[in-house]
Amino acid sequence: MPPTALLSVSNKEGIVSFAKELTNKYGFQIISSGGTAKKLEKASIPVIKVSEYTLSPEILGGRVKTLHPKVHGGILAKRKDPNHLSQLKKENIDLIDLVVVNLYPFQETISKEHVKWEEAIENIDIGGPAMVRAAAKNHDYVSVLTRPNQYKSFLNALSNGEISQKMRRKLALEAFEHTASYDAAVSKWMQNEVKENTSPWIEALPIKQKLRYGENPHQKAIWYSSNDKGWGGAQQLQGKEISTNNLLDLEAALATVREFGYGVDIKDTTHEKAAVVIKHTNPCGVAIGKSISSAVKKALDADRISAFGGIVAMNASVDIEAANELKSLFLECIVAPHFEEDAKKILSDKKNLRLIQLDKLFIENSDKNNIRSILGGLVIQDSDDQSINKRDWRLVTKKEPSAEEEKDLSFAWKVVKHIRSNAIAIASKGQTIGIGAGQMNRVGAAKIALEQAGEKASQGVLASDGFLPFEDTVKMAAKYGIKSIIQPGGSIKDELSISACDELNISMIFTGKRHFLH
Repeated sequence: MPPTALLSVSNKEGIVSFAKELTNKYGFQIISSGGTAKKLEKASIPVIKVSEYTLSPEILGGRVKTLHPKVHGGILAKRKDPNHLSQLKKENIDLIDLVVVNLYPFQETISKEHVKWEEAIENIDIGGPAMVRAAAKNHDYVSVLTRPNQYKSFLNALSNGEISQKMRRKLALEAFEHTASYDAAVSKWMQNEVKENTSPWIEALPIKQKLRYGENPHQKAIWYSSNDKGWGGAQQLQGKEISTNNLLDLEAALATVREFGYGVDIKDTTHEKAAVVIKHTNPCGVAIGKSISSAVKKALDADRISAFGGIVAMNASVDIEAANELKSLFLECIVAPHFEEDAKKILSDKKNLRLIQLDKLFIENSDKNNIRSILGGLVIQDSDDQSINKRDWRLVTKKEPSAEEEKDLSFAWKVVKHIRSNAIAIASKGQTIGIGAGQMNRVGAAKIALEQAGEKASQGVLASDGFLPFEDTVKMAAKYGIKSIIQPGGSIKDELSISACDELNISMIFTGKRHFLH
């Protein structure tokens, strides 16, 4: 008997030329079904239809066509088992040596807007995964291909005389990964539709690329990401290979700048332009301005020492003026929704500088969960990305903040949620002037932020990501001339900080919401 291949593919890229070489050069007999059989027949390639081979018609509108003993017996039989071979002979079943199957386009179907439940269900493949898993299980004897980019290497191996066990084992692994990814997509879609929160967390992400190393050179790292979501959809326009630390800092930068909107029209004078400088996942400079260049300058000026070697994110397109500001300092990465051509030319002089263009669409396509790894598992929580609702704010002091101070309080409150806790942010005129991050006590974070702000603090406001348990932070802020404070409130000793503010003529807002970031 000639070798037999079963071909049934949803993605028909390259299948005709592959089938021609199998039949013409290597003498394969081809069994096929549905649209694949029609495409091969049209190309004058000899095909035995599955229904002719099994002597069973397709039924239930095509739901059942390959689920048959003559198909699965030929795939699963052990070639060295006399009992298996005698059963195949008795049932007139041919051995199937090669299975080429990829699955119904379920992910493409559910990505369509307003897709109906019934349409999604009909695009859940049954026979395909069964054949792929059967062939992968019996990889000692059967080769299985699930992607068009595997065809060339398979044919090259055939030309060298045989498909090695090592290659069949590798193909089996890729096949199981293929069906696992498919099942994960179906399960996740159904979880979302049924709104079931007690199910296991399921996700399947392909390898985007291997990274040079992890946070340190002795740590290995791999980046997993879909090409249509989040950073996987970003374009790197120039610069060195992206690193683990770059990705972590980029994530922090993007989360911060998105507080002020993202994908803002650079010509829109009604919407604030924002720029963020990140160092070791903490903001060291955040600013808003009427133009993107003014926002960039203010963000860099907030702390140029810390900004050295940092990452900058902007919420609007990078123009010539912004590029000229950015080229003044050594930076690792710049991310923005768009870079104008003249801006790219200016920044191209810094060949190692990574320019990352991330369209708003890829952010909107991404999941909203925050996922952290712990020993032996994951912690999954909602992202802390709720919009500010000032109606929940409560003035708790005798003094009210001025209109200008209220703007800065809102700005500082947006920033402080992206600083590692314990966190304090000092802001003035739409610019951070002092940041205290990741301290073991709140008064220590306040001291760092106030000392950094220095004399400028007398024009500023203070934001705290957690409540002030004592009056010590208020008293320290008063010494530097802070005019207003914003904090969650909720301490059993709130009255201490409220009384201190009243005594020192400082206004204070309680937001009722905490923003710890670990």
